[in-house]
Amino acid sequence: MIQWDDLRFFIAAARSGSFTDAARLAGADVATVSRRVARLETALKATLFVRSSSGLKLTAIGRTILEDSEGIEALVARVRTPAAQTQIAGTVRISVSEGFGGEILAPALPLLLKDAPGLNIELAANAGFLSPSTREVDIAVTLSAPNDSRLIVEPLTEYRLGLFAAPSYLERCGRPRRIADLLSHQIVGYIEDLVYSQELRYLDEIHPDLKTTVSSTSIHAQRAILKNGGGVGVLPFFLSAGLEQLFPQRISLTRKFWISTHRDVAETARIKFIHAALRKIVTEKASMLTQP
Repeated sequence: MIQWDDLRFFIAAARSGSFTDAARLAGADVATVSRRVARLETALKATLFVRSSSGLKLTAIGRTILEDSEGIEALVARVRTPAAQTQIAGTVRISVSEGFGGEILAPALPLLLKDAPGLNIELAANAGFLSPSTREVDIAVTLSAPNDSRLIVEPLTEYRLGLFAAPSYLERCGRPRRIADLLSHQIVGYIEDLVYSQELRYLDEIHPDLKTTVSSTSIHAQRAILKNGGGVGVLPFFLSAGLEQLFPQRISLTRKFWISTHRDVAETARIKFIHAALRKIVTEKASMLTQP
């Protein structure tokens, strides 16, 4: 017979990718998690994970069981904590891009938490995104709209980007007068084969032959390189303080942030509170998002 606790430990292992991390998430020891998952595999007469040096990988049947288990998890949560629908309390994990998370969202969190003292916020601000579909996070703010029926996806805000360089670089290397002049300049940008979103491929929109001279997966690292005279590069306006915009009348890129949430938690008070707070934050910081 399948028991809910076995499913609970299985879900933790699937989301974390290791029994050690699953034990931490579930508040148990590693042996207990491993034993419970093994018992579930025995009950189902199926292998749910493939063990490898890089961690646990779900098998095809494992992915199916995970999806079904998450539905049970949501039902159990509603039965056990009906007040969660009305109380702004608990933990909300948010996945955002590194730049937006650090410059726009993080500074607003202290004031936000004053309005909801029972709320805990986990901000995953990375070069890349975690997924609400697999319950890695509760809310994701992404550069493109996820195509997943399990998610509620809405536009959050547009933001603008431009081409920037430090005054020290322009003094040393000269100011490009034509866009074609950029071909002889040092270009700062993303590592081509590690770009995590097609929306970050800016250079082709400026000139088809532009190639990076120095590159990084981190937008903060790119900004640091630019501010220290490392070249010319594309940045969001909200990260451009202290830099000089080049070709402002000819090069202006626009992108959009999208907000997505799993349908099972979208109507809880804490998620609705964060949604409203995010919209308030981007409204209050609209000038940072759209002006250099």
